[in-house]
Amino acid sequence: MKYTLLIYQGCAPTPDDPEAWAKLSSAEQQAIYRDYQELNQTPGLEPGAPMAPPQMATTVRVEGGKTLTTDGPFAEVKEAIGGLFTLEADDLDAAIEVAAKVPAARLGGAIEIRPQREGY
Repeated sequence: MKYTLLIYQGCAPTPDDPEAWAKLSSAEQQAIYRDYQELNQTPGLEPGAPMAPPQMATTVRVEGGKTLTTDGPFAEVKEAIGGLFTLEADDLDAAIEVAAKVPAARLGGAIEIRPQREGY
């Protein structure tokens, strides 16, 4: 079964937030990097491309045939998507096991697991 793992950073510190990142010790920062590197070696796991922070987003809408753009994310939310993985796993329990290893899950964020639809 294929799953998409959406990474919600929440209040998890990232290098995109230098102030929060600086509050982590060097050892904590290295552990986060190491954990993501280990995840990237997981069989069946395909990392998505790194995403810029939500403040860098452009939102597109079409109204009355006219394309409208807005700077910033679609919705102001505390927990914006910070990245994603695609995972081929035997079942949901196996996907949960992998999701629990994502550093954001233990640092104030969350991982949403969605089964992928086939044939679309």
